[in-house]
Amino acid sequence: MNYTEALEYIHGVSWTFCKPGLERISALCSSLGHPEKSLRFVHVAGTNGKGSFCSMLSSVLKQAGLKVGLYTSPYVKVFNERMQINGENITDAELASLTGYIKPFADAMEDKPTEFELITALAFEFFKRHECDVVVLEAGLGGRLDSTNVIRSPLLSVITGIALEHTAILGDTVEKIAYEKAGIIKDGSPVLYGGDDETAAEVIAGVAKERGSVFLRTHRDRVRVSSATLDGSVFDYGKWQDVQIPLLGLYQPGNTALVLDAVEVLRARGFNITDADVRRGLTVARWPARFEILHRDPLVIFDGAHNPQGIEQATRSIKHYFGGEKVYLLTGVLKDKDYTGIAAMLSKVVSRAFVMTPPSPRALDASDYAETLRSAGIDAEAFESIESAYRFAVSEAKKDGMPLVCLGSLYVYAEICGL
Repeated sequence: MNYTEALEYIHGVSWTFCKPGLERISALCSSLGHPEKSLRFVHVAGTNGKGSFCSMLSSVLKQAGLKVGLYTSPYVKVFNERMQINGENITDAELASLTGYIKPFADAMEDKPTEFELITALAFEFFKRHECDVVVLEAGLGGRLDSTNVIRSPLLSVITGIALEHTAILGDTVEKIAYEKAGIIKDGSPVLYGGDDETAAEVIAGVAKERGSVFLRTHRDRVRVSSATLDGSVFDYGKWQDVQIPLLGLYQPGNTALVLDAVEVLRARGFNITDADVRRGLTVARWPARFEILHRDPLVIFDGAHNPQGIEQATRSIKHYFGGEKVYLLTGVLKDKDYTGIAAMLSKVVSRAFVMTPPSPRALDASDYAETLRSAGIDAEAFESIESAYRFAVSEAKKDGMPLVCLGSLYVYAEICGL
């Protein structure tokens, strides 16, 4: 099996094929000899901020001399990004080899695994073969029935925050979604909550108590930012003074505070992580498509915000970095999002929008979204393709001396970066 054949096999199951439950992943891992049982995990769930948290924590642990596996989704540019060791993607050759190894086991199952279950089992086998010291494991959807939740007794469970998302699957209230996310809490393993929703906190704390797990919180309101520019942020948090991070977005100091608290838990569990490891790891951490500067002339920024909570955070950052001046926007949205509410938020920071249709069967047509944006008071124009929208937006931004902010699905990011 070569790389192309491996991806064809992995993607042979449509992403819309979703059968919640741990039976299939448990059976597949069992047939593989339970590779997950030889690994130690930091398990991460939450609505927003998972990727940034995972990237920064992985970078810190690498600086501490550990061999660190990182499992995330979705990928931004290439599929291989989904499983990394010490910042290096799995190679095409090894992905093909591992897929060829796992295929007979998956094919032999009466109840076939989903795409995400296949990828998760593949990642476990990859990390096992390379004898990773610790794996930072991002949940895909929810927590309780997510295939990553086949693991037992993680070093630490982290829930970055809770907001309404995937309500058809996870539930239509914060309480229901918090309960699903809290499903990653295991007996006797500590859980760290980084959100500010008190209702969610009560649910998570209740589940932790039932399972004899220590419940810990990151208090983002205790973060004191002294500087936040397009070159990065400097802030204080508890005993940590003058912490420097290159990741942009006003939300990143809060995500970093969650990392700092996670480090303290891991230290208590026997990991030798020095303050120097932490500071160096944070300064070299990178996470694409989160308020990332793509170009300087004109200034082009991409942020993967695609739900109301993410858009709210992005608009706060835009207001801060550009002093309240409105910007140009390249955007597209999925029709199952609250795009009317999103348009209302964007109207506070956007004067002109260039609208494209994201590459998804759930995409809202560009002309329909442009009309919604115009109704919110934004001068909006629809385009037939991402390329035409982006090229025209960049030319207009440069001509008018305006910053261009690209917001929306990560599926758009790879295409933009290739232009």
